[in-house]
Amino acid sequence: MASFNTFIMAFFMALTFSSLEISLAARHLLQQLPQPQLPPLPTLPTGLPPLPSIPTLPQPTIPTIPTNQPSLPQPTIPTIPTNQPSLPQPSLPKPGALPPLPSIPSSLPTLPKVTLPPLPSIPSIPFLSPPPAN
Repeated sequence: MASFNTFIMAFFMALTFSSLEISLAARHLLQQLPQPQLPPLPTLPTGLPPLPSIPTLPQPTIPTIPTNQPSLPQPTIPTIPTNQPSLPQPSLPKPGALPPLPSIPSSLPTLPKVTLPPLPSIPSIPFLSPPPAN
């Protein structure tokens, strides 16, 4: 309880000092001298200035494009031989000669029975009986 009272007292003192500082700052602002009057601003012209003139650029002379193309030398292309040597053909198995599929057994083997040990019993704790009511 003493710490709560100390906290309340410290909070009250902080609030008092902060309001004291605020009131002194407000008084200081109220007692300032008025600001001096500034001279009037000059008026700006409303019209736009004239645009600069575009200078004349020299006109270059462009060479003419030739209309006929010079002929290029045609290289000689070797001819492809028409008779090709035959390659040896590998021997492949016949498509119908596949190995037989493995057979699945129709009956599964029996699994051995697993016996678990019996669970131990939890010991009981005797409770005290309540005293008889009068």
